[in-house]
Amino acid sequence: MDEKTAATGTHAHAGGCFFCETAMPMLENLVSVATRDHFRTSRVEFLKGLRSLLDERISHMAGEEPKGTHVTVE
Repeated sequence: MDEKTAATGTHAHAGGCFFCETAMPMLENLVSVATRDHFRTSRVEFLKGLRSLLDERISHMAGEEPKGTHVTVE
């Protein structure tokens, strides 16, 4: 990310792009910072859920035994 992009927070696409130059600034002004933060957090949580599903499936396919030992308590 170059200095201009980092300073303004805009996307690093070629100049003259309708989406980058017009649509994104308009959309960014329509929603509050709190709303953007909420959706960003939501995307992160969704990806964490996918990661959990993939990890579970990989463990199942690899036939890995659970870590640790089973201890019977009397």
